[in-house]
Amino acid sequence: MKTILLIEDDAFIRENTAELLALTGYTVHTAENGKVGVEQALAARPDLVICDIMMPVLDGFGVLHIFNQNPQLAGVPFIFLTAKTERADQRRGMELGADDYLTKPFSEHELLSAISGRLDRFQHLQPDYDLQAGGLHAFLDDARAVGNLAGLSADRRAHPVRRKQDIYLEGDEPTRVYFVQAGRVKTLKTTEGGKELITGFYGPGEFFGYLALLGQTPHTDSAVAVDDAELVYIPQDDFSQLVLRNPAVSQQFIHLLAGRVGEREQQLLAMAYSSIRRRVADTLLRLYEPTAADPAATIQLTREDMAAMVGTASESLIRTLSEFNQSGLIELTPKNIRVLEPEKLRRAHW
Repeated sequence: MKTILLIEDDAFIRENTAELLALTGYTVHTAENGKVGVEQALAARPDLVICDIMMPVLDGFGVLHIFNQNPQLAGVPFIFLTAKTERADQRRGMELGADDYLTKPFSEHELLSAISGRLDRFQHLQPDYDLQAGGLHAFLDDARAVGNLAGLSADRRAHPVRRKQDIYLEGDEPTRVYFVQAGRVKTLKTTEGGKELITGFYGPGEFFGYLALLGQTPHTDSAVAVDDAELVYIPQDDFSQLVLRNPAVSQQFIHLLAGRVGEREQQLLAMAYSSIRRRVADTLLRLYEPTAADPAATIQLTREDMAAMVGTASESLIRTLSEFNQSGLIELTPKNIRVLEPEKLRRAHW
């Protein structure tokens, strides 16, 4: 049975609303002002709060601020209940983190629908998040609520990174996890002979840089922007909360992080055992992302970077690409590669 804390200074509204909620099957605690409501919440954490805004002693904005700052209370679904209808008040409430906003007078259906909607949302994380369409922010919002992760940073700005700019270097101490919002990033190691070996290639919707944080070791490779890119930073403290504080959140976050683990394992196996032609074909297929506007999926990548991904010399890559071009599998231009026959590349045995 879910517990609802109702904070309302109008005795008539408080008593009638509490009676309705009790008849619906909720356990209801009531408070006549914000200060009393916070004290009750600290004594017994509610599953949801319904709070008036204009109250004596401590108003609703103050109550929500305290909830957000207190680890014991952060993440509790919060519905503002008020007679005020000005858009500025609604906007302020949502900016503070309110989950819904009902204006008086409200119907029984409106109130109960808002409550059930909030409780249903915060009971579980979504089964999946589309990281290429804003899913990171949706996941972090849900993780904050479901996992009671009050300390998660509210700063989710996208930081611009210029093409060829270093993001971190091999041997640096890790301070954050990186999420690619736009552009592309490569991670690489330099061999004793001075050659680059690309250890990873990341595009929109993908994370990188987290292995060093998991292992609590310096970075074992470097990261460089391939294009002008936009990165969202997840600080080390946030990363620790997401991984350690709540089992459901941890499982979902690791699932999001590990999206490339299988691909990376297959890439390393291919580099060790496959022929140069097979490795080049597999690399082209990994980079091949057709769209309606570009069904041949133009690949814009320097020959040096592609050679590093394949794990071969640039000369060997160029020779193999020329063979594929002559066979009609790809089309080469000085700067681009277009995949014309992906299925033939995929099925070929070399």
